[in-house]
Amino acid sequence: MLRTVPLPVRRTAALLLAPVLLLTACGASTAGRQDEDKATGAGYPRTVGNCGHRVTLKSAPQRVVSLDQGTTEILLSLGLADRMAGTATWTDPVMKGLQKANASVPRLADNNPSFEKVLDAAPDFVTASFVSTLGKGGVATREQFEKLGVPAYVSPSDCAAGKDNDSGGDGSRGEPLTLDAVYGEIRDLAHATGVDARGEKLVARLKERVRTATDGLDASGVSLMYWFANSESPYLAGCCGAPGAITRAVGAENVFSDTHDEWPQINWETVADRDPDVIVLGDLTRKSQTAESAEAKIRFLETNAATRNLTAVKKKRYVLLSGQAMNPSLRTVEGIEQVAAGLRELGLAR
Repeated sequence: MLRTVPLPVRRTAALLLAPVLLLTACGASTAGRQDEDKATGAGYPRTVGNCGHRVTLKSAPQRVVSLDQGTTEILLSLGLADRMAGTATWTDPVMKGLQKANASVPRLADNNPSFEKVLDAAPDFVTASFVSTLGKGGVATREQFEKLGVPAYVSPSDCAAGKDNDSGGDGSRGEPLTLDAVYGEIRDLAHATGVDARGEKLVARLKERVRTATDGLDASGVSLMYWFANSESPYLAGCCGAPGAITRAVGAENVFSDTHDEWPQINWETVADRDPDVIVLGDLTRKSQTAESAEAKIRFLETNAATRNLTAVKKKRYVLLSGQAMNPSLRTVEGIEQVAAGLRELGLAR
């Protein structure tokens, strides 16, 4: 019934464990972080445990290149625009409130830049949201950057929760991702760049936003389906990625919670069998797949023979999210807010 095609849609077109810097999910311990702080004090070098690697910065980075929108928006939210030498791989407009800061940072490419283009920016620290960005077929491997003395960091959300990035497509997860991985990434990047206090303040704000959005919310019994992109073979959310974190936060159900693939491609006949109460639509501005924008998705749903009789379509029960909110990132909090508000507006949550 579920058909997965090995095409990493988000990677080619185009952050959730404990409140510590070294993430247990990625092979480091709280005790290790405390010992490290004691040994190095507040200065450098600083080492961050990251997805089985140890990323060491000899001094505070001054020319950071972020290879994905997710890490870009964290760095901008930490007030580090003046220390960024470039960004790349965008699915959406920059997060509200960051437009001015983002405008001062060179965009190296809308999608993956070449290795040479990144090196031309003379980076002293490179960040990415996905293992595939810093792997074979991506911009370059972590090792290629490190051989040139450039430390490279990847979002822990792409290795946490039993994430298997070699299982095809966008990978699969053995257990549900939680927002703690996003909070861990924020703390990692704040520590790496020497702005730890800013990181703690940002995490506190995000946690308060989640509490406010979900306070008193009861959406039990409501089924959701998340559609990222592609109309012919749609990429729909499995159980355990960012959409899973959103769904659990609002207390609803994902109609495809029975697959651990991150973004499986599932045929419309199967969607019709599941008949979700609400469809959460990715409203993307990139142009690499079919049905990127929410407008295009709705047009397809309401005219296609296999989808026009879906309950959510007939009752126009749509909730629109940015692509970044549907990826593990600080904007997953935005996703929780918008889905919670949408369910209340639709009269499906108390």
